[in-house]
Amino acid sequence: MQATIDAEQSFKFPVLVGDIGGTNARFALLVDSYAEPKEFPVVQTSDYATIDEAIQSVVLDHTSIMPRSAILAVAGPVDSDEIDLTNCNWIVRPRDMIAKLGFKDVTVLNDFEAQALAVVSIDNEYLEQIGGKSEEIIATRVVLGPGTGLGVAGLLRTHKAWVPVPGEGGHIDIGPRSARDYQVFPHIEHIEGRVSAEQILCGRGLRNLYLAICTADKVVPTLDTPAAITDAGLEGSNAQAVETLDLFVTYLGRVAGDLALVFMALGGVYLSGGIPQRILSALKSGSFRAAFEDKAPHGLIMRDIPIHVITHQLAALSGLSAFARTPSRFEVSTDGRRWRIG
Repeated sequence: MQATIDAEQSFKFPVLVGDIGGTNARFALLVDSYAEPKEFPVVQTSDYATIDEAIQSVVLDHTSIMPRSAILAVAGPVDSDEIDLTNCNWIVRPRDMIAKLGFKDVTVLNDFEAQALAVVSIDNEYLEQIGGKSEEIIATRVVLGPGTGLGVAGLLRTHKAWVPVPGEGGHIDIGPRSARDYQVFPHIEHIEGRVSAEQILCGRGLRNLYLAICTADKVVPTLDTPAAITDAGLEGSNAQAVETLDLFVTYLGRVAGDLALVFMALGGVYLSGGIPQRILSALKSGSFRAAFEDKAPHGLIMRDIPIHVITHQLAALSGLSAFARTPSRFEVSTDGRRWRIG
């Protein structure tokens, strides 16, 4: 079995593509390089003991088409033959998939690599712009997504191709800046003495922030879930929830701005996942963009960088499908991340 293969070599169709997050798993099947992906129902990872069981039950049991290749994007670093997911109990074992599910070729990427591939694969109708230049700039981009966790990836541009750069940027430090921040941050849950961006900028982070605000205000919390907090914040029915949403988008703007500077992402910053879509009105309220641009001495640079919210419900699958169809459009290293027979 060959463990590393040149990414320029075409994938053998049919190709199964899968986006495996901490909470949900999404699959689609490409019969050939021209066909539209056949999508399957979105499932929760907690409903299946293993990813192999999910693929068999959700896909293979419901089609007569046997995939020859699989390209999977998973929420976690891909660094061995046994790939642990960061926020899910599944372990991805490509060799077992080949032996048990009949694939000839399995490639495993990071989930935010797939999101980065999607940035240049989806139509403009699925992009909601918030500030910055209106014309498209072919230059480095950044994608980040608050969801079960906080995913981050870069997308670099060479003369001939796009290069996705996965990482664990969601775990960078985040700290207080304003007077109100200094009242709230002492009450945010720490991990080994520090607050990472993911401790605030994800679903559970939203709840962490709400509870910290309630503690700072000496108010008994009445909302239990991120969804309830979000609803109350959008409706204006709870003062602490309203502030939670405002601080959430402010902190997201700060982190997005930091990452834009790290990558010098003149091509734009892209927000993916369900949370940005859900709180789009809050993101457009002004505090998000203001926090993003507040990066002296580079405010003028930041002012021109466009921010887009990705509204495509299956963006990662779109990115993986584009990679399957035309791998030469991208420079994706598959060393140690592709397994096949023959």
